[in-house]
Amino acid sequence: MPDAARFGDQGSNTLGHVALKRKDLRIPNLVALGLNKLLSIKGTKKTERLLGAYGKMAELSPGKDTTTGHWELAGLTVQKAFPLYPQGFPPGIITSFEKLIGRKTLGNIPFSGTEIIKKLGEEHLRTGFPIVYTSADSVFQVAAHEEIIPLETLYKWCLMARREILVGEHAVARVIARPFKGEPGNFFRTKERKDFSLPPPGPTLLDMVKDAGYQVWVIGKVKDIFAGKGVTFHLPASDNSSTMEAVIYSLQGDFQGLLWANFIDFDMLYGHRNDVDGFAEALEEFDIFLGKALKLLKSEDMLVITADHGCDPTFKGTDHTREYVPLLIYGEKIVPGDLGIRESFADLGATAAEVLGCRRILHGQSFAGKLF
Repeated sequence: MPDAARFGDQGSNTLGHVALKRKDLRIPNLVALGLNKLLSIKGTKKTERLLGAYGKMAELSPGKDTTTGHWELAGLTVQKAFPLYPQGFPPGIITSFEKLIGRKTLGNIPFSGTEIIKKLGEEHLRTGFPIVYTSADSVFQVAAHEEIIPLETLYKWCLMARREILVGEHAVARVIARPFKGEPGNFFRTKERKDFSLPPPGPTLLDMVKDAGYQVWVIGKVKDIFAGKGVTFHLPASDNSSTMEAVIYSLQGDFQGLLWANFIDFDMLYGHRNDVDGFAEALEEFDIFLGKALKLLKSEDMLVITADHGCDPTFKGTDHTREYVPLLIYGEKIVPGDLGIRESFADLGATAAEVLGCRRILHGQSFAGKLF
């Protein structure tokens, strides 16, 4: 995005760099929906048959994190960025948390979640002190071995921190319980992660769709990002594979309303870990899944593929990146073509609200007129 330098992200390009590094990227379904109109993909031609509408969207909110991105996609922009702690949390926060849980903590540094359990896991086993850390995101994360600190205890600590400590000026977007297992030299995070998010400060697309009498199904961590607001049914998923299964299950049913899935591996396993090959392989796996999903769509359905931020695996560091996000839309009634550059992610929320006949979305300008 034009303001990427302000975030230290000038030159980042998640999909462009993955396609450049992986010269034989095979994603025919994404190409058919228009992805190669937005970036160069070796072996494809921009004149190939176009099946969908395509464009890209800018983020209006002052951030590049999961919560801000999802909220804006749902039509709710934020005016003030969530607090960040590049030097770790101030002593008052840590002291209050230690008093709350009745024991000391380890860490209090910005660090990769997989690396910090390698670094401090053995000391955690010896002392029983939980590992507190943050990242470039607005998060307060607590890692603990499941055999040292039971899951329910870890969840309780995180919930108390959310409600009693991380409020006001220190109201981080998410408090995250990060359980792990294993032994020194072979620690690994489990799938029992749990997010305790701030509730959206106003109505979102989810609320409006629900209020209009439709179903709102969310898959994976989407429920946590919206703190459950506006959700009528949650399908658990912890990785891309289980998310794909949940999407296929939903499309095979008699579902009417909004279905929202987050494919977490692109960010969690590949973007943050600078794994370009893993990212490319995940894109190819997603494309195969997409081919199956497209065949399950009904005549009235509208499929949207987009993102909540960038996470360039080739870029310096391991942080999210401030980028335009792709916008690909498909359906039997969708007119293929160029949607241009949207000024806000919220335009998508406004469009979905109009398509479903909901009342006016909070922010954003609908582009439904360009789709039909």
